[in-house]
Amino acid sequence: MHAFLTSSIGVTCAAALTLPLTTEPTTATTAPARAAPAQAPTPGSTQSLPLTPSPGDRTATAPGTAPGAAEQRVPRRSTRHFSLVGVVWDDPATALHGRVQVRTRATTTGAWSDWQDLETHNADHAADPGTAEGTSGRVRGATAPLWVGDSDGVEARVHAADEYDVTPLPTGMHLELVDPGEDTETPAPNRTRTENELPALGSPTEQRKAGPHTGPRPRIVTRHGWGADENLRARNATYTRKVKAAFVHHSDTGNDYRCSQAPSVIRGIHRYHVTSMGWRDIGYNFLVDKCGKIYEGRAGGVSKPVLGAHTMGFNANSTGIAVLGTYSAKKPSSAAVKAVARLTAWKLGLHGVNPRGKTYLRSAGGNLYRKGKNVRLNVISGHRDGFATSCPGKQLYGKLRTARSSAAKYQGR
Repeated sequence: MHAFLTSSIGVTCAAALTLPLTTEPTTATTAPARAAPAQAPTPGSTQSLPLTPSPGDRTATAPGTAPGAAEQRVPRRSTRHFSLVGVVWDDPATALHGRVQVRTRATTTGAWSDWQDLETHNADHAADPGTAEGTSGRVRGATAPLWVGDSDGVEARVHAADEYDVTPLPTGMHLELVDPGEDTETPAPNRTRTENELPALGSPTEQRKAGPHTGPRPRIVTRHGWGADENLRARNATYTRKVKAAFVHHSDTGNDYRCSQAPSVIRGIHRYHVTSMGWRDIGYNFLVDKCGKIYEGRAGGVSKPVLGAHTMGFNANSTGIAVLGTYSAKKPSSAAVKAVARLTAWKLGLHGVNPRGKTYLRSAGGNLYRKGKNVRLNVISGHRDGFATSCPGKQLYGKLRTARSSAAKYQGR
C-alpha cells in the first residue's frame, strides 16, 4: 500500500499486551471478552535485531549529525526460523522517510531472495488519537509487515530518502523476525469444530433486532480456528456503539502465500501488531484470504461492535476488513471480493445499514480530516477514504463498487 501524508511523503495502510483496563472516549465501552476456548499452545516467537550505522554512511562524520542518520543495516546472518518481517522504531509519530529492504534465506533450499521493499509508513493504520490504546506508551512506529515464508537467514538495509539532504532516520530501529508458530491440532480446515464455535459468538436476538435486511451470516473461522495465542492480547475487549461503516484494507504483506498458509500469515500479523508494535490485539476486525475464507480478527465477538485499530481517525462506529495480500497492481480474486460482500451484508445488516448507502462518521483526527469533522462516507469505504493513503490498493479499491452492489443483493435490497 502506498500512501501520502500531508507532507506528500508516502505512508501505508497497515494484539496483545496484557494491559490494565482504562477508559476509552465516550464513543466506546468496555466489557469482558468471551473466554477463549482451550487449545494447544501455539509457540511462536519474535527475534528483534537492532539496525546499526552502515560503514558507508556519508553522514557518520558530518557535523551535528548522529551516525546512522542516513543508512543503517543488519548484516547478512543466520537466524532462528521466521516467516514474517518488519522494522519498528521508538516513536510512532516519527515517519521513516526512506527505503527499507530485506532479503531472506529460504529454509528448504538455502537460496537467498532478491531485495524486497517494505512499506515504510504505518501511522495511518492505528488506534484513534487519544484512546487508551493509542496513548498506552507501548506503541511504536513500524513498517508494514511482509510475509516471506519459512526462512532462517536475513539481511536488511535502510536508506534515508536523500543522503545529501538528510531527514534523520528514526531512532531505535529494530528488524523484527516473526515466527507465527505451528498450526494447532484444530486449525481452520476443521469445519465441524469451527462451525460449532460460531453460535457462541453471535446471538439470534441480535439477528432479529436487525430487521429484514440482514444478509445470512457467512462461515467465519474463529480465533481458535486460526490458532490465536490468547496470551498475547489485552484481557478485555473494547467496544464502540454500533457499526455504521466498513473500511476495506489490504494487509500489504505480499501475495506469495498459499491459502493453506493464511492462518500462519494471520498469526504473524497478530504477533507483529502486539509484540512488535505494542497494540492491544490484532488491528483488523476481520480478515479475508485470496480463496475467500473469512477470519475473525480482534477479539470480542464477531457480531459485536468491537473497536479496532485499522483506520486512524475512524475506528469508532466502524469495522475493519483486511484482504490478505498487496493489491496495488495485482487484482484481488473474485472469491475475496465476494467474501467481503457477504461479510458486510451480514455485519452491516445487524445494524440496519444499507451497503449501497452513505453515512456520517466523526473524525478523531488524521492527515485527511481534522478532529471533530463530520465526514460523509460510503458505507463500504476503502481505507483511503478516511486517510490520505492508497490502501487498499488501486485494484482492490476498484472492486468496492461491486462489493457494495453484491452486499445489497445479499441483504435482499
